[in-house]
Amino acid sequence: VQVVESGGGSVQAGGSLRLSCAASGFSFDGFAIGWFRQAPGKEREFVAAISWSGETTYYADSVKGRFTVSRDNAKNTVNLQMNSLKPEDTAVYYCAAGLPYDSGAYLRRTDKYTYWGQGTQVTVSS
Repeated sequence: VQVVESGGGSVQAGGSLRLSCAASGFSFDGFAIGWFRQAPGKEREFVAAISWSGETTYYADSVKGRFTVSRDNAKNTVNLQMNSLKPEDTAVYYCAAGLPYDSGAYLRRTDKYTYWGQGTQVTVSS
């Protein structure tokens, strides 16, 4: 069972990146998927989440209006489109699969997720 992130890289402020999260050994179907990030010296923080059905999405205030999370259960992938990137978005981004809660309060918590990827680095320069 594996969760694998891809799509990270370096970009200038104002640019865009698209992160992808893929499941191996299991299906994302029935799982809520969350994106978190961790900058050096800081705690891991919630970025965005999508319900198991894909009908509901949740975002941290710091990324609302700039990031969009989507899922394609047929392809067993979840994407995070990141636009208007800022230097403060620099971090390692993690994808995680968790139980099918459909609650923003739950999906913002790291302890509600079972499977985690290894992370992908996003660096935004000014």
